[in-house]
Amino acid sequence: MRKHVFGKKAAASAAAASLLAVTALAGCTSSGDNKSASEGGGKDGKPVQVKVFKSHMGVGSIPDSNNAHVKYVAEKTGVEYKLTTTPPGSEPTEFLNLMIASDDLPDILRPIGGIEQTLIKQGGALPLDDLLPKYAPNVWKNIPKEAWDIVRSASPDNHIYYVPKVFLVPERAPMIRKDWLDKVGLPLPKTAEEYKEVLRAFRDKDPNGNGLKDELPTSGREFGKWMDHLFGMYGIAMWEGNPEWDIYDGKIQYAGVTPNMKAAIRFIRELYAEKLLDNETFLNKGDVWQAKINNNLIGSWYHLPANVRDRYTAMLKGAPNAYIVGMPMPKVDGFQGFVTMKSMGEPEWIIPAAAKNKAEASLKLLDFFYDQNNKEFINFGIEGLQHQVVNGKKVLLPPEDSRPLALGMRNLTTKQDMDTRIQETIPENMQKMVQDIFAVSTADARRIAGDGLPSTVYEGYPDIQSHKLFQEYLTKIVIGDWPIDKFDEFVDRWNKAGGDKVTQRVQEWYAKVKQ
Repeated sequence: MRKHVFGKKAAASAAAASLLAVTALAGCTSSGDNKSASEGGGKDGKPVQVKVFKSHMGVGSIPDSNNAHVKYVAEKTGVEYKLTTTPPGSEPTEFLNLMIASDDLPDILRPIGGIEQTLIKQGGALPLDDLLPKYAPNVWKNIPKEAWDIVRSASPDNHIYYVPKVFLVPERAPMIRKDWLDKVGLPLPKTAEEYKEVLRAFRDKDPNGNGLKDELPTSGREFGKWMDHLFGMYGIAMWEGNPEWDIYDGKIQYAGVTPNMKAAIRFIRELYAEKLLDNETFLNKGDVWQAKINNNLIGSWYHLPANVRDRYTAMLKGAPNAYIVGMPMPKVDGFQGFVTMKSMGEPEWIIPAAAKNKAEASLKLLDFFYDQNNKEFINFGIEGLQHQVVNGKKVLLPPEDSRPLALGMRNLTTKQDMDTRIQETIPENMQKMVQDIFAVSTADARRIAGDGLPSTVYEGYPDIQSHKLFQEYLTKIVIGDWPIDKFDEFVDRWNKAGGDKVTQRVQEWYAKVKQ
């Protein structure tokens, strides 16, 4: 059972807050412990306590004030972080909205689901233009000017209201089991037809060698997520199963309504009909899907190369000869395939206006993680908690429910950062494998035109922002409930539901950022 800092009082507060509309935050105080930095950490010498909210933190328990990682950061910064997360069973975006409504916000948080725009529009986000250079100089100088410009374009008054994520190497990659390819006697596929041939061999030739023929050639998750390679080969800008905005016919458009998308859905429908695509794809929760990969059931998938270590470690328990490689995007005549790359502009950290008195401490905490002098600690943490020393070398410990999580706040990755991270945090027997996967993904990657698009373009059209209409048509067409020609109906409905208005806003934004 994961341990969370949210107790019964907070849960009750959240439940009551569900009855409230989202209210403005400007001028409010978020909590009774929201003391200024000087009150909390200056005169009495005690560190300032800063509440940090992150969702999707993975396996582990929440550290308390006695945790060695918490103490080390406090010694270096004068700031004691108090890590908070979504309570078990709660949907992160809904929970954040409840926190806003109940005026129970943390001091700094990672926004998701467009929450940053809710805060900005209501005056509930703190402008950071002047504060960043003063209290977070490493953040300010390390994040490229282009990223700050994109952040400014997302606000009505051209201010910086959040610190963006910057990822200058591809984050995602198509991957395939090389040991399975060897077992069925086929090379890496170069075309969509060759890829189908490989998937059929995975289905029929028992590459696991267990006699069960339970292999799933390729797979995705509910709502059609995490099978972006099946779309990418048709030149579709796709991000974790959601169509993105890119240049089609000379102008920026929603990839979900293009002829490229119709062709991709036709192809995916064919895979599903032949059981080359896991027929439980649209039912797979994240943990179920990852368990299938870990248990050597899936031959080809799309995910994060940075997570390969944990996947591969699990695979080796049941398949000692397992080996993963990056799969070049299979070519399709008439389409230019690519791996979607989003490099900058996505919101990473925002400080509520209600936490203004803690802003100095929050930014000092954030700056600690962007300071290269702290790189060794950030990568490896505390011995015994985050790493152990093996033959004189630090080796990261695998995550466990009982092991306290360590706060990480830096989300700026260059090619050099990634190379260093692989060398320092990936076991030696996996380093070449991960490097090769990144190399293949990088060769196919392209940064899309809609990189950094602010969620304000969807204002008034939440169904367009949520991709619900797309997900409905994708699912029913792929599983065979609807014919492929229903895609044309989807395009018409999408435009009439506000897609045409959103497209106009996106095109205006694109013209602005390209000036």
